[in-house]
Amino acid sequence: MLRLNPDQAAAPQAAFTGAPVQGVWLEIGFGGGEHALDQSQRNPDVGYIAAEVFENGLCSLMSRIVPEGEEDTITPPDHFRIWPDDARQLLKSLPDSCLDRAYLMFPDPWPKARHAKRRFIHPENIRELARLLKPGAVWRVASDHPVYQDWVFEIMGAQDLFDAPPPAKGERPEGWSPTRYEAKAYREGRVPFYWTFTRRGA
Repeated sequence: MLRLNPDQAAAPQAAFTGAPVQGVWLEIGFGGGEHALDQSQRNPDVGYIAAEVFENGLCSLMSRIVPEGEEDTITPPDHFRIWPDDARQLLKSLPDSCLDRAYLMFPDPWPKARHAKRRFIHPENIRELARLLKPGAVWRVASDHPVYQDWVFEIMGAQDLFDAPPPAKGERPEGWSPTRYEAKAYREGRVPFYWTFTRRGA
């Protein structure tokens, strides 16, 4: 019921079966799911698509949505959908200008230089996401890893599809939903950077 099927990706707003949604947001790699679920609960008029390829993350999110032993009493939210696969496949399936917001929360940094192409922040993915985001839409990115932080500066500084102001360092943007991973970073002395990129006019 919560899964976004590949054939629904071509018209994502129609995938939400409850009240009509006023926009569609996408979270790429939701980890434990805390941020995705909290944002969807705060914004019930938004259709929220949460993408995650790893089974542990999927199980963690599902346990938050439907706690064990409450399967018969909990109704999953109509405005929330899960893409349980590589988010890049989803991006290629979605139509132009269909997203009102996107999140990339503490992605795998792939810190070794030979693995740089595996990082989500990559020119090809940036172009694909820019195709999907409406002009003026916001893309929020967070990372606590110095290698990835430097990489974001380099790659986003070389593109012209998004306004890319300096990040907030250790200061969460308004409306942010904390996560366990973020809390761990602070405990271990790492300072997260929070970027807010805005899609330029097409």
